[in-house]
Amino acid sequence: RHAAETTNTDLEDLYKAFTWPLYKKHGHACDAFKQMVSSPEDMFSEAIEISGEEGAATLTQELRSAIVKDIKRRLTPTPLKIRADIELTCFHYDGVLHIKDAIRAGEAMSTEECIVRIKLLAPPLYVLTTQTINRREGLELLSKAIDAVKSSIESNKGKLVVREGARAVSEKDEKLLREQMARLEGQNKDVAGDSDDDDYQDGMGDIDVENAPSALQM
Repeated sequence: RHAAETTNTDLEDLYKAFTWPLYKKHGHACDAFKQMVSSPEDMFSEAIEISGEEGAATLTQELRSAIVKDIKRRLTPTPLKIRADIELTCFHYDGVLHIKDAIRAGEAMSTEECIVRIKLLAPPLYVLTTQTINRREGLELLSKAIDAVKSSIESNKGKLVVREGARAVSEKDEKLLREQMARLEGQNKDVAGDSDDDDYQDGMGDIDVENAPSALQM
């Protein structure tokens, strides 16, 4: 109805050209509408096969664009948030660098549709997340990312423990995670502020010891 109104198209003509033919082809137009999110022109072609030249004349490019816009707005699924929690440690020489390499290996499993992100929650706990409209693909992708992190860190004598495997989470879960991360970040700042050693290191700045004036060198 909205598409007909915005393009000044008679509503009954639209039904004859598009909606009713899809009902006839698919049993229910909603099933076809869902497919239009990814392949709109296929659905228009199917409708025109049934409605004929009169239907093709009604389905102008302006009307097609309005139909697709309305359907995508109403039927495009909300991406699911997928998450996994792991513990990642490496007490070997250059352990911090090995952990960073392992994180990069996990994030490298990203695809165009699903971006894998790995964030530190509180040592040694890390959180892997991605978003997708396909739940199964999202779960499989995070599982592959965990395997990539595990392979990388274990090759450098580190260890990965899965605290909670890949799973779909709600907005409430995400809100709790954000609150927890903010709380831990605040606690870490408080701890750093109480440390004389940290204050000393912060005061060192970015001095290049090797190229510093002789007066600065011991």
